[in-house]
Amino acid sequence: MKAINKIVDWINERYDLSPVIYLLKHKKVPAHRHSVWYYMGGVTLFLFIVQLITGILLLMYYRPGEESAYESVKFIITEVKFGWLIRNVHSWSANLLILFAFLHMFSVFFSKAYEKPRELTWVTGFIILLFAFAFGFSGYLLPWNELAFFATKVGTDIVGVVPIIGEPLKTLLRGGEDVTGATLSRFFGLHVAILPALFFSFLAIHLFFVQKQGMHEPEEFKNLPEEKKKYIPFFPDFALKDLLLWVIIFNVLIFLALYFPWELGNKADAFAAAPKGIRPEWYFMFMFQTLKFIPSHVLFIEGELLGILGFAVAGILWMLVPFFKFKKKTNRKIQPLTIIGIIAVAFIIIMTLLGYIL
Repeated sequence: MKAINKIVDWINERYDLSPVIYLLKHKKVPAHRHSVWYYMGGVTLFLFIVQLITGILLLMYYRPGEESAYESVKFIITEVKFGWLIRNVHSWSANLLILFAFLHMFSVFFSKAYEKPRELTWVTGFIILLFAFAFGFSGYLLPWNELAFFATKVGTDIVGVVPIIGEPLKTLLRGGEDVTGATLSRFFGLHVAILPALFFSFLAIHLFFVQKQGMHEPEEFKNLPEEKKKYIPFFPDFALKDLLLWVIIFNVLIFLALYFPWELGNKADAFAAAPKGIRPEWYFMFMFQTLKFIPSHVLFIEGELLGILGFAVAGILWMLVPFFKFKKKTNRKIQPLTIIGIIAVAFIIIMTLLGYIL
């Protein structure tokens, strides 16, 4: 203990840790019946850390290239000690990360934690979610297996439908007219360099906003008399509970990695027929299924284009939710934005289920 204190004193003398120490000693978290949702952001951060560590370990053996990507992944899962486990943990943590990001986003939405002065916290959080989607899309192709190849072909074809910028963007992503080794190289560069740099930048800003403004207090908590409001210290009480949840999630990850391994499948072959039942990852499924339901033409607009533009507009409006002002009617229990949120959650769940059932 004395050695640790000496190290802290040595660092403090040179870098003045008093603001950090003050934050740890004085930061408090509101304690109420919805406090469990405060932990969703921390779990998302933990899963990103798992992604980072396992991604670096995989990168030591992965070799991008049309003739080497599939073989290197196969080598990782068959020859490298615990390589199969690292890959499975990486794949499952990517899916759980987006799941908890969704939970975090909707818990913030329904608790109205995006309201003034946290507008930019919401905006940066939404942008981080979009980067998570981009991570999932770019990383899906890296094993260079049959399913990933044709799913990427379908995904980039959808991008090409966008007017004016669609075709140039599709060519930019693919590195040419078709999905080839050039596409793999570009997706690899996006996945391990460009996206991490952008993600880290917005994550740092997002965390700074959260620490600067503190935890959001729900309206019902704010209306309580001061003597009835309860708080717990962030450190060590809340931090230890957060850490315990991280341990539980890590155990869930290991369980999934052991009992539900991620299949590698066959190597990609551009001349082979597309396998039956090509589907995107579950977090893209609601969009994919919606596009399937839209008719080929709606009036004078292509159905696929209409769907893409609809999702783009919905995404922009969702990001700008904190800046919409509605008159609150005290006699109405459910506010308009809350109804919109319920519809959005129901739509995502129903369309995702239909995507797997139909």
